[in-house]
Amino acid sequence: MTTTPAPSPTARAHTARALHTPVIAWFDANARDLPWRHAEAGPWGVMVSEFMLQQTPVGRVLPVYEQWLARWPRPADLAAEPPGEAVRAWGRLGYPRRALRLHAAATAITERHGGEVPTDHAELLALPGVGEYTAAAVASFAYGQRHAVLDTNVRRVLARAVTGVQYPPNATTAAERRLARELLPGEEAVAARWAAATMELGALVCTARAPECGRCPIAARCAWRAAGSPAHDGPPRRGQTYAGTDRQVRGKLLAVLREAHGPVPQAALDAVWDEPVQRARALDGLVADGLVEPLEGGSYRLPLT
Repeated sequence: MTTTPAPSPTARAHTARALHTPVIAWFDANARDLPWRHAEAGPWGVMVSEFMLQQTPVGRVLPVYEQWLARWPRPADLAAEPPGEAVRAWGRLGYPRRALRLHAAATAITERHGGEVPTDHAELLALPGVGEYTAAAVASFAYGQRHAVLDTNVRRVLARAVTGVQYPPNATTAAERRLARELLPGEEAVAARWAAATMELGALVCTARAPECGRCPIAARCAWRAAGSPAHDGPPRRGQTYAGTDRQVRGKLLAVLREAHGPVPQAALDAVWDEPVQRARALDGLVADGLVEPLEGGSYRLPLT
């Protein structure tokens, strides 16, 4: 069996240079006007957007983001409130543990960094709730630093344009990180623009289900297209079901607690889902995750501490 040799570092460098200019030019002409891209959003606005945009479409994030920044324009403003208020304001964005993590990050920023989102990548990574992707994204988009920013959209663009496959692996690999670093422009400002541009290209053109190759600025250089756009032959891609899952039950329970102005009795929570075993499991999970506090007498509330 013959295998195709991996491209040399020189070939990779040539590929990178051929991609940078058209992708960044496309971004300059087509980037969406989003509030976290405005200078006045500042590093805190960028961080809030990055937490909210994980696994959530822009259209759902925009109204919550604007309300959040109006209420908590600085990390210290959020840190001064109980974490349950962050969960309440999170609304129906989904994955509400992100709200608790953002509150914890705001508290750490207030206590350790004088209320200013740190500029150093390692200090960002040390904040609670901030992982590899979020630290790189904030450092890049808020401070114009040179980091490989690998979200789902970027990974898909690089998989198709450079690696020649339809989809990236289910989980980010060391090879993907290495490729992303090799493709980074040398100048910090250009690298930050490249990170934003590849992300936008994946979100608007090189989409998962229906890529619009006719609109793509690098279609002529795309390794996947050159190979005849072969279908995905790796492990099955994970689907996201919702109806009937514990996630749906958790969302219904949290909706009751968010709308309440005081403790909620067990009977009010029992009314939202008929199946008692699943309902109890979902409620126990919310308590274990710190999203709900049980009180004496069998009532519940959003967390105060």
